[in-house]
Amino acid sequence: MKKTIFTLIVIAAVAASVGGYYYTRPGPEPKVVTATVSRGDIIEAVGATGTLDAVTSVQVGSQVSGIIQELYADYNDLVKKGEVIARLDPTMLQTQIEQAKANLVRSQADVERLKVTLEDTKVKAARARELFDRKLLTKAELDTAEVNVKSAEAQLRSSLASLTQSEASLRTNEVNLEHTIITAPIDGIVISRSYEVGQTVAASFNAPTLFVIAADLTKMKCTANIDESDVGKIRPGQVVKFRVDAYPTEEFTGTVVQVRLQPIVVQNVVTYGTVIEVPNPSYKLKPGMTANVNIEIAKRTNVLRVPNAAVRFRPTEEIFTALKQEIPPEMQRGARMAGGMAGRGRGDQGQGGATAGQPQGAGANAQAAGQAPAAQAPGGQRQAANAPAANAQQAPPAGQRPGQGGGFERGGGDRPQGEARGDGLRGQGGQGEGRGFGMGPGGDPTDPERRARFEERLKQMTPEQREQFMARMKERGGSMGAPAAGRGPNPGAGRAASVPAMSTGSAATIDQLFGPLPTVITRGRAWLWLSGPKQVKSVPLRLGISDGQYTELLEGELQPGQELVTGILLGTEATNRAGQTASPLMQQRGGPPPGGFGGGRGR
Repeated sequence: MKKTIFTLIVIAAVAASVGGYYYTRPGPEPKVVTATVSRGDIIEAVGATGTLDAVTSVQVGSQVSGIIQELYADYNDLVKKGEVIARLDPTMLQTQIEQAKANLVRSQADVERLKVTLEDTKVKAARARELFDRKLLTKAELDTAEVNVKSAEAQLRSSLASLTQSEASLRTNEVNLEHTIITAPIDGIVISRSYEVGQTVAASFNAPTLFVIAADLTKMKCTANIDESDVGKIRPGQVVKFRVDAYPTEEFTGTVVQVRLQPIVVQNVVTYGTVIEVPNPSYKLKPGMTANVNIEIAKRTNVLRVPNAAVRFRPTEEIFTALKQEIPPEMQRGARMAGGMAGRGRGDQGQGGATAGQPQGAGANAQAAGQAPAAQAPGGQRQAANAPAANAQQAPPAGQRPGQGGGFERGGGDRPQGEARGDGLRGQGGQGEGRGFGMGPGGDPTDPERRARFEERLKQMTPEQREQFMARMKERGGSMGAPAAGRGPNPGAGRAASVPAMSTGSAATIDQLFGPLPTVITRGRAWLWLSGPKQVKSVPLRLGISDGQYTELLEGELQPGQELVTGILLGTEATNRAGQTASPLMQQRGGPPPGGFGGGRGR
């Protein structure tokens, strides 16, 4: 009995030891997936499929019907303008010409006969007049003689018309006989021949196409169908790179020359035809080939670039816990801001902030009691610094609407001291209610009420302020109703610059009215992997164009060769991923999602 109890105690102690070991042992370390910052070229492009064709091609047909008697041109033949390329059997037309000549002779004879008849009736009418004057002929007989003259004149006019008709019929048949000889209308190359010798050409309703002649195959065009979501980026003069299936390893170059306004709807998808001019000096490209087109929207050469997966990655609280790292302040501010900071100016404090990544434009007004904008704090936060309270008496007129974000509104007005501008996560707008004149980008500059408020605000300015305001407007090239460009370290970031109204002027085509595309500037955030302490570090970035894999780095604390986090696997998931089979398909299926866990573009 004692031995059994002792054995049970030993087993319980061993089990407790094993359980404690497994309970207290550290879990598997997180698996970090990184990508490297590199330097290279970035090309933003729009892809499409197009069809190659000759710039100028003419369909040669026949205006008359008949049997093809001779063919003097074949596929790929070089022909000159006026050269005979086919001949139809002229037998039927020659017979019609002979018949038309006979009808012409008959009409001429009828005219001669009616002329003689007219002369005879005139003589008889004159004799009848003399006899009537002598009272030797009745009035009825005189009237009959005069009617015979008029009848003969009408018959002569009808015969003359028949003569003209016969002459026209003869000329028509002669022209048709000439059309049996088909000549080349231009200098070029025969790229199509539709008939053989002995076939009958029927031109009753439309002209059948015998040949297709291309003017010059050293210059070709490619018509690509661009989706409506991308057509706004296309401009004449953009460089185009494309490939054809006949030469899969060779890349051809072209230039956009036209964006057609006629929409093409296929299965509820709207596309627009874009004409691309393509040189073809070696005659490799053939009409009808399918081209896989890439239109270069923007290109940057030898620039710093970050992987898109690193910009999309955003760590979660679980990741910071696994890395034994405190949550950075910018992540906490981002969470609070995502909770709904609207940034509306309040009447007694004027506090508020612009939405992250949306800098407000110049031209806002804020009634303040000694607060002025200061430098931008890290993380995109603007702090307000003390300033003289001399402008506190510059109160906005009644009826102005509160500006959105930091107690101000984007617009084209003057900004006295004491304004507040939000350019990041949060902005301090000073004391007082932020107001604008309502001349923001969403307003109508022709609205009389808005214009009256604007003029009233100008009247309340001092001469110095009015002069400064007009100087700023002149520098920006803006007007009373034009939205002003963003200010600060990133002017106009996240939104396109204002575009003046188009004026036709001396433009010959609609394509000449569109200016260059605005510069693309966005804000993002990446996480740098510190291999020493095994932690991540937040790095704010200013980004440019992207090619789908990399994004241009305009500003940020990154250098080539540094590793950015694209994904972090936690717990048993990292172990399972590490123990998977080496099959490429299985690795692709089990790989981390794009941007890693907690993916999303950090800003």
